[in-house]
Amino acid sequence: MLGLPLAIAATGAAKSAGRKWPARHIPVYAEEGRFGGWPANYGIWNWGDEIVCGFAAAYFIKTDPERHQRDRNRPKEPRLARSMDGGETWTIENPASLIPTEQGGKAASVLSEPMDFTAPGFAFTLRQSDAVKGHSYFSYSTDRARTWHGPYEFPMFGRKGIDGRTDYQIYGKREALVFTTAAKENGEEGRPFCARTTDGGLTWKLQGWIGPEPRGFAIMPSTVRLPNGRLLCAVREKQDEATDWVELYASDDQGRRWRSLSKPIATSTGKSGNPPSLKRLPDGRLTLTSGYRAKPYGIHATISEDDGKTWSEPIVLRDDGEAWDLGYTRDAVRSDGKIVTVYYWSPGLFKEREIVATIWDPGRRNP
Repeated sequence: MLGLPLAIAATGAAKSAGRKWPARHIPVYAEEGRFGGWPANYGIWNWGDEIVCGFAAAYFIKTDPERHQRDRNRPKEPRLARSMDGGETWTIENPASLIPTEQGGKAASVLSEPMDFTAPGFAFTLRQSDAVKGHSYFSYSTDRARTWHGPYEFPMFGRKGIDGRTDYQIYGKREALVFTTAAKENGEEGRPFCARTTDGGLTWKLQGWIGPEPRGFAIMPSTVRLPNGRLLCAVREKQDEATDWVELYASDDQGRRWRSLSKPIATSTGKSGNPPSLKRLPDGRLTLTSGYRAKPYGIHATISEDDGKTWSEPIVLRDDGEAWDLGYTRDAVRSDGKIVTVYYWSPGLFKEREIVATIWDPGRRNP
């Protein structure tokens, strides 16, 4: 097993560019004329070494180098990538039950029968609507993401918009917390919050805001629950065009009140940063991965051995990207303790984007 880099201060600031870490990179999806993108917008689920990760299959087009190289006049089609062997090989699926309304799928309705969050093979996804701006909907599966029930309307909570993405914690058969982002008071992006259901999703209440309303944005939460019940939520934050980072918040009352705990990524890249993926390992450590959108472009990680108070120096899983437009990681922990990090990748500025999985060993807890 690999040893860990030394922990650094709670701010997460690093004195160097980071330590290169052994990793293997596995192709997941690449298609001529397509832009494979944004796994963090869709979610990841795993049952042992069976892993399913969502992503978008948009259409590639050469355009402004500061923008995504995709055709905005054509749809971002949902896809699922499934691995049965811990990320070593993948197949691509396109379930009819996940096709959005605007692409010919079912219209969102009101959930009438409660979800059973403890059902074998349960998976839940919360997604934004492209058809109705500011609205989001959810779907669920009880057969390991092969077929889906929905879509169902997710409440607006009196806000001007809900930017639904998949992040949730299950507490029982009918009780769960969902973590997502709402528009700020002025209607701009965005402020994270926690919503709770105790009746299997028939009704939801706004449980608590994750941090104060930001000057810029705070979006795309990624959450874990510790054995003592504490919730830790990593959030992508941006103050202005040159200032972005990842903040870690903690709640000890099931998401009602939150406080800032640390900055796993204290300074990012000036490209609005990249969303974090936070996981808890079987030995109790935390890992956080994210795309790095400055040269050398790549995928980074960091590890905490003290429940998020301090973080290791950056771990460089790869730094061979050819352009800034990459990342949006989602992570799964294999049965052998290795991590499978799924993200979109940039082999060239004016080239199609690919979905890739990086398999890496987080080592062991320091004695």
